[in-house]
Amino acid sequence: MLCNDEMQWCCDMEVSVKSVKDYDTSKFEKDISVLGVSLTGQQIENFLVYYEMLTDWNQVMNLTAITEYEDVMKKHFVDSISLIKAFDVRKKISVIDVGTGAGFPGLALKLAFPQLQVTLLDSLNKRIKFLDAVIEKLNLSGVETIHGRAEDLAKPGKLRESFDLCVSRAVANLSTLSEYCLPFVKINGYFISYKSEKILEEVPAAERAVLLLGGRIKEQIEFQLPDSDLYRNLVVIEKYKKTPAKFPRKSGLPAKEPLK
Repeated sequence: MLCNDEMQWCCDMEVSVKSVKDYDTSKFEKDISVLGVSLTGQQIENFLVYYEMLTDWNQVMNLTAITEYEDVMKKHFVDSISLIKAFDVRKKISVIDVGTGAGFPGLALKLAFPQLQVTLLDSLNKRIKFLDAVIEKLNLSGVETIHGRAEDLAKPGKLRESFDLCVSRAVANLSTLSEYCLPFVKINGYFISYKSEKILEEVPAAERAVLLLGGRIKEQIEFQLPDSDLYRNLVVIEKYKKTPAKFPRKSGLPAKEPLK
């Protein structure tokens, strides 16, 4: 929850983005071109508004430890868009970002690929308030925010098996993330986990858990972000059958006792 002072600050704040000419976007544009992506001038401006709102709101709430312009563009925006190396997000599909935080990768993907139907899920309401403010400022459609826990919202009768693709940059082991995420995915859909290390032991350890949840690990896409030494590993999991109704287990268990 936001305290009263935070709520008043957020309501009073007016974000007036600088002109695109006031920012050097050449590195950002070059990086995404390496990924095979090009953006319109309006899309680039939207990313700049997003950046300014992120750093402004970060003054009163902990949204990200990364605030320098070049770092945000590379480590948040380019990193989010790098999903294109593992999955064709140019298609018109439904995507849920579990544990979205400040909107990475889900909101950044929406800005880069507007045809996506995106759901941003997070358990902290203050993050949802921030995302709602960005969405309103940019007048975006086809994107919604949900405040809640994956363990609750993936139950039968809610958002279970409703999405073509689930993504997550959340920090958790692959077994835990799979239990949170695979229940949201339709049969023949995919869950893709963003990892920042090689996880040589983590993937084999998660294979049985993934199978229990109705998925199978299809591949790992390993690369460095353009013009950097930043390593990224996209673990691609295909959903081939329904997730048993007992998963996900009650709140807290997937993290405390990962499936083996």
